Amino acid sequence: MASRFSGVLQLTDLDDFITPSQECIKPIKIDKKSGGTGAKIKIEEDGSYLQVKEDGYAQKLQRVDISLTDCLACSGCITSAESVLITQQSQDEMLRVFNENKKLKQTASDEAKLIIVSVSIQPVLSLAASQSLSPETTFRKLAGYLKRLGADMVLDMTVADDLSLTEAQLEFVERFRAREAGNKQALPMLASSCPGWVCYAEKTHGNFVLPYISTTRSPQQVMGSLIKDHLAASVGRPIYHVTVMPCYDKKLEASRQDFVSSIDQSREVDCVITAIELEQMLIAEGRSLTSEEEGEVDYPWTPSPPLHHYPLSACEGSGSGGWAHQLFRYAALELFPDCQPDLTFRTLRNQDLQEVTLEKEGKVLLRFAIANGFRNIQNLVQKLKRGKCPYDYVEVMACPSGCLNGGAQVRPKDGVSPREWTGQLESLYRLLPLHRSQDNSTVEVLYKTWLQGRHSDKTKAMLHTTYHALEKNSNALNIKW
Repeated sequence: MASRFSGVLQLTDLDDFITPSQECIKPIKIDKKSGGTGAKIKIEEDGSYLQVKEDGYAQKLQRVDISLTDCLACSGCITSAESVLITQQSQDEMLRVFNENKKLKQTASDEAKLIIVSVSIQPVLSLAASQSLSPETTFRKLAGYLKRLGADMVLDMTVADDLSLTEAQLEFVERFRAREAGNKQALPMLASSCPGWVCYAEKTHGNFVLPYISTTRSPQQVMGSLIKDHLAASVGRPIYHVTVMPCYDKKLEASRQDFVSSIDQSREVDCVITAIELEQMLIAEGRSLTSEEEGEVDYPWTPSPPLHHYPLSACEGSGSGGWAHQLFRYAALELFPDCQPDLTFRTLRNQDLQEVTLEKEGKVLLRFAIANGFRNIQNLVQKLKRGKCPYDYVEVMACPSGCLNGGAQVRPKDGVSPREWTGQLESLYRLLPLHRSQDNSTVEVLYKTWLQGRHSDKTKAMLHTTYHALEKNSNALNIKW
């Protein structure tokens, strides 16, 4: 099966047979045994391997398991090798936890967990288009399906989206003023919400690029801290947190050692499931989402949802979250209040590279861009290295067309091109109610009650992160002769 990790994390022309990657540094212990030579390898019908020696003695060879932690500590990249199957981030693991938890609840065990599923908007749109349902109906049916499987609560991610956007806005203004004060490395600020891009930057460009990447956590990991820190303090029992995401790279992000709960040392996001995996689960049951009962989408942050709250709503800008649009509008009003921002983005070399400027009397005050896909990312980094990057902020996404075209979204039907399919999702997104992060009253409540202020140490710990340049290592597995 082809890997659906983003293109920036994959190698082409790989051989899954000998090593998981051409540059994998996972140490492999080889037990040397005395004896003659001439042993042969025999492949059994079940795919296992036997080492058959000259005397006829056959020994079953053990398979090398490589975890996500190994991959993130590696200077190589994610590969298509089946040995890199993600055991802790699969639907099988999620269903195992759900079923075990049902049994614990039946016995009223204190070990029973509160299972919470946080759903991002892009997989809902993907499933809606696939099932010919409205996004709102799809979300309610998805909530009903997940609760039938064993989830206690199903949440939308609007609060996490808005917290992440708010912090990114504040961070950009702070960086802009730092540059004005003489810190040239403060800008451009590069978006950090795409884990495929962040992982690529850590492994490929290291300490040169990392200072430019926003320290603001992605919405998934903001949601993780909300659930495992804020909500956990009030429920009084362990929480198992699942997110539904548009790409497999989010599994890598959730597995980072930076995102571990200080309360119980568990991961802030225990399992990441994608749209295509949900579709596979339904097919395995012989069901479709259309046949599921609708369920309630929960809202645990305040006594009741704020006025005009919609579990599904669109941001002004791209279907990836509107980072460039929202930061541009905020920065223009904050830094240049006498200028009226025009949010008309201009397409450059291709549809995945766009820019917008704020000008006054012929002088460019702000220049923002959207760069999707590996080709545009490479060009961006090369400009940055040559000191010729003209932008103050760039919304960077590894997938062409951004998150609506994530690698784990439901694939288009026969006869529909990927571009047409993404266009359909974009159209669904534009029909949703529009909202802005500054209008979300729950965000202000959380800043006051949970985070103890916008500039507190807790805000920095819960809403920001750090990155780690990975040095390349050499061993016998990655020597290129």
